[in-house]
Amino acid sequence: MGLDELRARLDRLLSPLPDHRTQAAGLHDALVELKVAAGQNRDALVAAQRELAGERQHLEDAERRGRLAADIGDAETGRIAEQFAGKHRERVSLLERKIAVIQDELAYIEREQESLTAELHKVRQGVAGSPRPSVEPESDRELEALRQKAEREARDQAVQQQLDLLKKKLGKQ
Repeated sequence: MGLDELRARLDRLLSPLPDHRTQAAGLHDALVELKVAAGQNRDALVAAQRELAGERQHLEDAERRGRLAADIGDAETGRIAEQFAGKHRERVSLLERKIAVIQDELAYIEREQESLTAELHKVRQGVAGSPRPSVEPESDRELEALRQKAEREARDQAVQQQLDLLKKKLGKQ
């Protein structure tokens, strides 16, 4: 599941639900999906780091071959070695950027997990009738922003449906 799909699901899950148990179940499902996504990203990060290490070794080998060719005056081998070194440099740069993106995604997922875990605890404690725990103010603001966004989108969708219905009626008359 991609991050966009997770975000859309989170927006739906964080919209006001009629039943605390339903909301808790939805939050739990979202947490499970986030944990799976985090695991997949960690695996991808390890694979990319391993690939980067191999690519750096190839770059080092190509540069060494180029130096050896230059030392013995073999211009053609030196030229070929530099071509390969250039390709390996480009690949190293690409893998470094890929690793940075994976790390950013993983950090995002971990923040979402923390936020959803706090929300799940609040919902579960609300179901049990005990007082709600205090959550970091920033997390509350983020959750409130997500709720407002979901409500705004629901209102926009309702307005669009009414508009479509009116257009349909006017088109028939």
